[in-house]
Amino acid sequence: MNVRYELKLHGCGCGNAIPAKIKLEVTLRYLAAGDSMYTLEALHRVARSTIAQFIPEVCDAIYRALKDYMRIPCHEEWKRIEHGFQTKWNFPGCIGALYGKHINIRAPDDTSDYDNYKGAHSTILLALVDDNYCFSYVNVGTNGRASDGGVFQRSKLAQALENNTLNLPERSIIVADAAFPLKTYLMKPYPRTPTH
Repeated sequence: MNVRYELKLHGCGCGNAIPAKIKLEVTLRYLAAGDSMYTLEALHRVARSTIAQFIPEVCDAIYRALKDYMRIPCHEEWKRIEHGFQTKWNFPGCIGALYGKHINIRAPDDTSDYDNYKGAHSTILLALVDDNYCFSYVNVGTNGRASDGGVFQRSKLAQALENNTLNLPERSIIVADAAFPLKTYLMKPYPRTPTH
């Protein structure tokens, strides 16, 4: 099913309004790659101050347009996802891939809670994706000081998995990286051990 979203974005207050397409391209680049305002300015030929103004506006418009389409899959959708992981990725029983991504931000002046392990300021996006790279679950906004595993432990997804309320197929698993805890429903790589 193809759904067309109309993002209603207003001008930046300057003489020439920036087209919504450019605002969306800049915002998606910023969110996906974490490019600096300097890089975005050079790539898209839009002033940094203007970019800083419209990125929150575009994020809000994306949220309003998509909020009704983000929902936890039902049992039949989980089964379709599981089948997709088995046929496309040769990973039977898998119903999602879990990952945490730090998104660089300008931190509030009065706190260091947004300082992350790389010495930057960030907020964390925790996402569960299906076999087609589509989001099944998103949690965004935790300060960058937290770990990916800690964000997961406090998430509604973790609560639902612990309480078995997602109506998952039997013996389903989620794959994740080493930052997440090992659970009966969460598979992560073997820890590296030094060899002598």
